[in-house]
Parts: sequence; structure tokens; C-alpha cells
Amino acid sequence: MNSGRRPRDPQGRRQAILDAALELVIEVGIARTSHRAIAERAGVPLGSTTYYFPTLPDLVAAALEQAAERVRREIRDLAGKIGDGRDLVGALIWMTGLAVGDRQRMLLEYELYLAAVRNDELRGLAGLWLRELRTLLTPLIGAGPAAAVGALLDGVILQAMVTGEAPDPDVLEAALTALVGRPAGKSPGVVTE
Repeated sequence: MNSGRRPRDPQGRRQAILDAALELVIEVGIARTSHRAIAERAGVPLGSTTYYFPTLPDLVAAALEQAAERVRREIRDLAGKIGDGRDLVGALIWMTGLAVGDRQRMLLEYELYLAAVRNDELRGLAGLWLRELRTLLTPLIGAGPAAAVGALLDGVILQAMVTGEAPDPDVLEAALTALVGRPAGKSPGVVTE
């Protein structure tokens, strides 16, 4: 006998809530995201959001942690592109182009940055991309240049988000070459740091 009810799918419901939370954070920001709006977007009863995530910060943190896994995959892809470091500048330009081209992801990342300013619990997630990038680059170019590259790329991507204009590839290549010490396609030098 079929009563017309859907079978229970706790994991599917939880995932729908997380997906809805990420969509709303991108659309309206963390400050304007609520349990009610998330439940409505996910098509679930309001009580479901609090069942799986008792507080809104719990829910937002879980959604952002899910997004952080995507960042980890992107860093692994970049590591594959960098390889032995012969075309480090080219790989960094490629990665920057991907980031600038994914406005939704960048909105989420910068929303997280702003939220981390006010919420200590989110700082670890907000700094993930920079930490992973530094870890990847430090063996190739040293700790100082790796930190400088991260700061440069953050600024370039943020400017592109604000202006709607892609970064000038020649200017980006010159800036990265100045920090890394070799133009695209050149073999890596000895790291002394």
C-alpha cells in the first residue's frame, strides 16, 4: 500500500540543507542567511534544519566545510599543473583564471573571509586556501615568496570580482615573475629559504 509519502532519506535531506545554505550565502551573504530561508530553499520543514544543525553557525560552518573540500581539490589540481615547477608562473596564471571565472565560488570565499573577521571559529576555514597554496609553493620558492604570491593572487582575484574585469595576463605574469624569480616556462632555481 502506497500512502504517497516519500521514503526517508536523512543524508539526502541533510545534503539538501547544506546545498541550500551555500546557495543563500552566495546570494545574500552569511549575515542575511537564516534557518527559515534555508529550509524554504531546500524544500524541507523548518524543524529539519535545526534537527541536523542546532544553530545557524553550525549549519553555516558545515556548509562552508563542504565548500572547503572543493578548495582542497583545486589545490591538488594546481599541484598537478605545477609538477616540477618549470612553469610555475603559467600554472598560477591558469589557476587565477579559473578562480576569476567562477564568480559563485569567489563570492562564497570572500563572504567567508568577511565572516571570519567576526567569528573566530570560521578563521580556520577562511585561511584554508592561503595555507594550502603556501604549503604547495614553499618547497619551490621559499616561505616568503609563497606568502607574497598568495597575497598577490588574493588581491588580483578580489579586484576582478569588484571591477568585473579579468586581470591583465601580462601584468599578472610580470608580478608573479618578480615574486617567483623566473618567467613562465623557465626551470626553477635553487631555493635558499
